[in-house]
Amino acid sequence: MSIGKYSLAACLSILLLAVGLAPAGAQQTSLGSVSFPTTGKLEAQAHFLRGLAALHSFWFEEALEEFRAATAADQGFVMGYWGEAMSYNHPLWDEQNVEAARQALAKIGDLSRVTPREQAYVEAVRALYGPGDKAARDRAYSAAMEKVYRQHPQDDEAACFYALSLLGLWRPGEKSFRNQVQAAAIVLDVYQKNPNHPGAAHYIIHSFDDPEHAILALPAARRYASIAPEAHHARHMPAHIFLQLGMWPEAAASNESSWAASVAWVERKKLDGERRDFHSLHWLMYVYLQQGRYAKAEEMLRLRQNLTEKGAGSATAGWDYASMRGRYTADMAAALVVETEQWQRAAELFPPAASAASSKPDAAGGAHQHGTPATARAANSATRSQVLGVFIPGMAAARTAQPEAAAAIVALAKMRAELTAAGETYRAKMVEIAELEVTALNEAAKGNMDKAVTAATRASQIEEELSPPSGPPDLVKPSHELYGEILLRAGRPKDAAAQFRTALLRQPNRARSLLGAARAADKSGDSAAAAEAYAKLVEIWKSADPQLAELREAQDFLRQYQARTAGNGR
Repeated sequence: MSIGKYSLAACLSILLLAVGLAPAGAQQTSLGSVSFPTTGKLEAQAHFLRGLAALHSFWFEEALEEFRAATAADQGFVMGYWGEAMSYNHPLWDEQNVEAARQALAKIGDLSRVTPREQAYVEAVRALYGPGDKAARDRAYSAAMEKVYRQHPQDDEAACFYALSLLGLWRPGEKSFRNQVQAAAIVLDVYQKNPNHPGAAHYIIHSFDDPEHAILALPAARRYASIAPEAHHARHMPAHIFLQLGMWPEAAASNESSWAASVAWVERKKLDGERRDFHSLHWLMYVYLQQGRYAKAEEMLRLRQNLTEKGAGSATAGWDYASMRGRYTADMAAALVVETEQWQRAAELFPPAASAASSKPDAAGGAHQHGTPATARAANSATRSQVLGVFIPGMAAARTAQPEAAAAIVALAKMRAELTAAGETYRAKMVEIAELEVTALNEAAKGNMDKAVTAATRASQIEEELSPPSGPPDLVKPSHELYGEILLRAGRPKDAAAQFRTALLRQPNRARSLLGAARAADKSGDSAAAAEAYAKLVEIWKSADPQLAELREAQDFLRQYQARTAGNGR
């Protein structure tokens, strides 16, 4: 017996999911509300829906497990193999296991027995893993999903996957928001119809993940964790918007929750420890640093270091997340040095033997690199660590014009040249900024302020060509912030204030930029503006380590300012 072209079993499973009941044989989940009729058996459909919901929250491991369970229950289940192939594509991380996906798709038999809609989904994913380089395949997949979306305007899944494909077309260095805005318009419509759809909330956040548009995603960010609380990534994603808006307490809570959920999942499943969400741990450390909670940040770094020493990153962890894992220790160590200005620790955290500069063309690889397979991106991550291993000790040495600074500048210039020759323009720009920042500090320490200002100016100009960061900055020391600090040393506080304002537009409520803005306003004679900046810093640092000198500086200024203004009032 059937209803139209869909099995009664499939329709029943969708109805049960919609009212919050798990179909027989399926585990009740907290992954959100999805609807996707298929021609699969009831027992397969239950696993399929759970896998689909997990997929929307980038819980690829869980999705893959559920899709495989679906095809185990129904070996002819076409959409189960589609789901498995989709689980091997991580579009916003630019990771893709092409070989495994093609093997899954090869198991699909005759498509004539499934609906035209299912056929369209299969043809789209075949385009994703078809001929050509990854960029071409991404475009082909997006075009195919647009066709599915246009042909089935009531299909929320087609809408979400098409929107995600648009987001996946972004490449580093692009400043246009065209694809992001288009994707947002699509998923906002889905979200309005189904506010519990995990993909809709998730992709709204990604669409507006920049300081100019982030406020538009705040409602979705506040809901997403409650839509899919079982998925640790759903607990993390709101932090993207909270961080873009400088909402540090909310960002901390989001990443604390995500890290804890991932730890619990790994323990429950008895998985490799590297499967824990170190992405959230990295973000959490950065947020703690912005809150002046340096001791807590140090704890996060020690946790990451200890796990690395115990063999984190083993082969059993699998190919996914590979691009991100390798860089966490170096990124976290670099952030600790820069944000706390504990420059004396640069040599400890980046010993020369471990930080030998590499001149590989991928040396400046970022958190969300595009266009490289997962295996190559793992290598990219290692070379990024080597870049930081040159940059951070170079910055430390440059502050007192030590000879090591000049050596770092030479090493970074070599990396930049090789990246440029390899056509890696975006990564070359990232390394060039690092080179210019070390140069600026080195020249300032020598008293060559004109040369220092020239280098800092050029660094900030290059950064303006790049998109604002989506999370902790790849530019560990934002160039506008450094430029402002150089201008203060050059006796140009008003010009410095302008640079700190720009830095705060790109990264709202960043602590070091606020501190710089307060100092620049004070030296410019604008006590009211200085008080406003210091007051904001004190508010952000209300849970800060009490011994921080910068906190005492802000508190002392505010006491004196209040005394002056009170006296003037009398």
